[in-house]
Amino acid sequence: MHLPHLGRDVGRDPLINFVQAAEELGIHSGWTSDHVCWPAEFDSKYPYSSDGSFPAPAGLGWLDPIGTLLFVAGCTNKIRLGFTVLILPYRQPVVTAKQLATIDVVSEGRLILGVGVGWMREEAEVLGMPWDNRGKRSDEQLEIFETLFREETPSYEGDFYSFPEVRFEPKPIQDPVPVWVGGNSPAAFRRTARFGHAFHAAFEPLETVKDEWRQVREQCEVLGRDPGEVTLSLRMFLDPDEMMEPVKSIGGSVDQMVDTIGRTQEIGVTHILIDPVARGGVSGRLQALSSFMTNVASQIG
Repeated sequence: MHLPHLGRDVGRDPLINFVQAAEELGIHSGWTSDHVCWPAEFDSKYPYSSDGSFPAPAGLGWLDPIGTLLFVAGCTNKIRLGFTVLILPYRQPVVTAKQLATIDVVSEGRLILGVGVGWMREEAEVLGMPWDNRGKRSDEQLEIFETLFREETPSYEGDFYSFPEVRFEPKPIQDPVPVWVGGNSPAAFRRTARFGHAFHAAFEPLETVKDEWRQVREQCEVLGRDPGEVTLSLRMFLDPDEMMEPVKSIGGSVDQMVDTIGRTQEIGVTHILIDPVARGGVSGRLQALSSFMTNVASQIG
C-alpha cells in the first residue's frame, strides 16, 4: 500500500493509525513517493498521465519519503518499507546511503530500495542538483551503495562521484538490500537487469507493462543473468468508486477487482502496490484498504 504521507491531512496520528491498522490487516509493505518541492510553473511532463500533467494540486502536503519510512519503522514491527521511487539524482549518494542503512537497521531489515532517475528537471534545479547524465549518475549511486554496504573500508572512483577509503557503519542488516527499479525506458530496463531484484512499473495499461517486462527479461539475458531472479511489481490505484482511469486501477465490485488482479498475474505480476483513492481523507483510504483486504485479497491465490 502507498502510505498517507501526502494529502491535505498528513500528520503524526493519521499516519500511525493507518500503518498500524494496515499491519494488522496483513499488508506486506508500505511505500512512499518522492518529491521535495517544485516551481509553481514548470515545463517537464509527468510520464504517467495521458496529457503530461502532474496531478498534485496546490496546497498538497508531502512528507519527506526517507523521514516517513524512519517514522513508520518505529511504530510498526512487520511491514516492509519501500520507496516508489526514491529519485537518486536529487540526493548526494553517501548521505543517502547512511539514511538507507539507518532505515534498514532500525527496522530490523525491512527496507526495499525502490529507485528511479526522475522526470522533473526543474525540481532538481531547485535542489541545486545536476540533471545531465542523470541515468549514469544514478547507476554510479547504486554502485556506491553496494560498495558502502558491503566493504570494510569502501572507496569509489567514478565519472561523477568519488571518495577515498572511509569507515561506514553500521551496514544494513540485509545483504543485499533489495533494489526495485522504476521507469519506462530502455535505460530503466537495463538498470533493472544490472541492479534490480524487481522491476517496479506504475500506472500503465497491462499490455504496456507486459511489453516492458519482456524487455527487462531480454536485458537480463543480454547480461547473462537468469531472468527468474527478477520479479515484477505494479503500482495501481485502489479505486472502489471508479474515480480514476480504469487501466490504472483496481476498482468497481469485488468480482471486478478479483478479475483485474487475475489479469495482472497472467502477465507475470507477483506484487501489487495499491494506492488507495477514496473520499474522506486518510480514514476513507483506510476503510477502502480494510474492505479490499477482507473481501478481495482473501480470494487471491
